[in-house]
Amino acid sequence: MKKFLGGVAIFAASFAIALGAVAGTLPGPVVSTQWLADNLDKVQVVEVRTNVKSFTAKPEVETDPKSGKKSIVEVGGHIPNSRLIDMKNVRMDRQIGNVTVKLMIPERAAFQKVIQDAGVDADKPIVLVPVGIDFADMDDVLRTYWQLKVYGEDSMAVLDGGMATWILEGRVTSSDAASQKTGTWVSKADRSDQYLATSDDVAKAMSAKSATLIDSRDERFFHGLAKRDIVGAYGHLEGAKLYSTDLLLTPAAGGSSKFMSVNTYKGLMAAQGIDSSTPAISYCNTGHLASGTWFVNSELLGNKSAKLYAGSLQEWTLEKRPVVGAVPMN
Repeated sequence: MKKFLGGVAIFAASFAIALGAVAGTLPGPVVSTQWLADNLDKVQVVEVRTNVKSFTAKPEVETDPKSGKKSIVEVGGHIPNSRLIDMKNVRMDRQIGNVTVKLMIPERAAFQKVIQDAGVDADKPIVLVPVGIDFADMDDVLRTYWQLKVYGEDSMAVLDGGMATWILEGRVTSSDAASQKTGTWVSKADRSDQYLATSDDVAKAMSAKSATLIDSRDERFFHGLAKRDIVGAYGHLEGAKLYSTDLLLTPAAGGSSKFMSVNTYKGLMAAQGIDSSTPAISYCNTGHLASGTWFVNSELLGNKSAKLYAGSLQEWTLEKRPVVGAVPMN
């Protein structure tokens, strides 16, 4: 038992060590459900949902009659007094040069309004809560986290296991409607140069080999066996390393998903040929999945030279720039 508890302590501490203490109350970029339950009065909980109707739904949990083990049927409700961010408002169309790129980070003032409209206040630590089932809903939260980071927010963390784990542990939930209050959150800075990569940054990384390009999609997309309609060509960026979507989280109890340890991520990055101590640019189709590899690199492994190519292959192919590596289908 002592050995087990010691391992848990080391695992929990590793996130804080990787980043240093997050400003204020938060112990690091990831917090556990127990930590959040013990500190609800010190933070503001912000749920990020694609399906906003689930915020006021009842959670559904199934219990195995033989083992007594619980599993999630449907994530519903929220942690009491949570704010709600509708994911469809987090990203919007932007004109980049001569092309219109969808699902981009909004201009600073527009994003500030989105966060204020969700009722998020200034000067109080934020805990972002994913649904907690898979990488797609986790990346909703991590993309929101990245955009907050770009616009000057540092006092925030992500709930490990998300709402699914909170429900499975039998913690209190609410199905009340989201508050209509306007928050006081303000953007303290525009740090786009630090965290956001442009197409020209990517082209420079290719030619000068000045940064590792990390493709955050799955293998079928990387090898050009499939593509999203929003992307204009099959394949990947020249010289890119693949860190696929299934390497972001690990399955946990009852159908939930959680982060892995810092050492595990470090080993996985190395196995993919990625040096997590050197400059890196993560990309995918539209900058959604890439937020996961950016978060691992920047926030968990402490790589302060990690950037996200927000326009990703959508923007790259709209600009008629080349991709490589499409495997013939016949």
